[in-house]
Amino acid sequence: MLDLSKLARQMQGISDHLTQEAAAGRRRVEIAKQLMVQATAHQDLLVEQLDQQRDHLLFAAAKPIEPLNTKVALDIAPEAHTVLSSDGSQISPSHHEIAYCYLLNISRVIIHYGQSRYPLLDSLPEVIYRPEDLYASRKWGIRTEEWMGYKRTAAEAVMLGELGHECAKTSDVPTLAMTDGSLIYWFLEQISAAARDEILNPVLASWDQLRRAKVPVMGYISASRSSDTLNFLRLQACPFEQPNCMAHCEDNRNETPCNPFSPLRDVTLWSTALSPGERGPIWKSSADILSCYGEHAVYFCYVHVGTEIARVEFPEWVVEDNRLFNSALSLMLAQVQKGFGYPVALAEAHNQAVVKGGDRTQFFILLEQQMIRAGLKNVGTSFKEARKRGSIA
Repeated sequence: MLDLSKLARQMQGISDHLTQEAAAGRRRVEIAKQLMVQATAHQDLLVEQLDQQRDHLLFAAAKPIEPLNTKVALDIAPEAHTVLSSDGSQISPSHHEIAYCYLLNISRVIIHYGQSRYPLLDSLPEVIYRPEDLYASRKWGIRTEEWMGYKRTAAEAVMLGELGHECAKTSDVPTLAMTDGSLIYWFLEQISAAARDEILNPVLASWDQLRRAKVPVMGYISASRSSDTLNFLRLQACPFEQPNCMAHCEDNRNETPCNPFSPLRDVTLWSTALSPGERGPIWKSSADILSCYGEHAVYFCYVHVGTEIARVEFPEWVVEDNRLFNSALSLMLAQVQKGFGYPVALAEAHNQAVVKGGDRTQFFILLEQQMIRAGLKNVGTSFKEARKRGSIA
């Protein structure tokens, strides 16, 4: 139990600290804006330096595809359109439960606008209990709990591909497939190639399916903490003729003369440059894991959706199709407006997927009943788990 009286004594200095941080933040923004103006005038040179020195930098900088001062007002979404989404939740495996297994619950959301069609709002659960499935990741040194999360990510993408394929067969209205979070799966950098392929290949196959169906896929990131575009400005701030961190700064990594705006985030900078309903320039991500994506390199831009600056990501084939790209952005903005600050389809996908405390209890009750019917004895949770669920106080 949290002792609020003791906590209050530790909170006394927080207002002064936040006031000082706000003032420092404004100074960082001004520095970044000045560097942005300078970088806009030398953009071609900086892009050339980025291409040449990428392997010698100690930071990941995105590559601008359009002028840095680009501002584009988004189109109004057509009355008739469709938005798809999928999300996932799980019940994690525990040795203290009646059986060691886990459950994935993947939601399906299709919302039709201006078409007099019913939406699809449901989820598909899957129980993983066979040893060959539970412990498949052990050969790569990955714990079952971690592998469960990776499999859930792949299952969400596969579901989006299936939904997009079905919608393309029954309708020709503009359609958008949205997912909550980044399309760049950073966690894949830390696992073996064989494990990575088992997760990434189904995702890329799903994007191929969406490409054939002419359904753009978008990763929507709220409150992004990325600094990819600010890192590009570090090339402008670099005091050396050539930005080579390995040669000039490796021995002084704590001293960063090229990063006077740290720890500023991209969204803070772009909030000063964009008006509601506008997007900034398109950028190409330089994440190392994208070398495994083949034709699906990830691009992104920042959009002022009215309530915040959102980062939206697309595979390369969406950005290359100007009609598809603009349509995706207009449908996204309409979703945010309908959801009063957050896309309706993403919120519904989460609500359909989430496994609540009561759902977890019912899952294990059903499992216990099935085990008893099968003739198993001494079915129950561990004494530790049973004791934690009740208090003697």
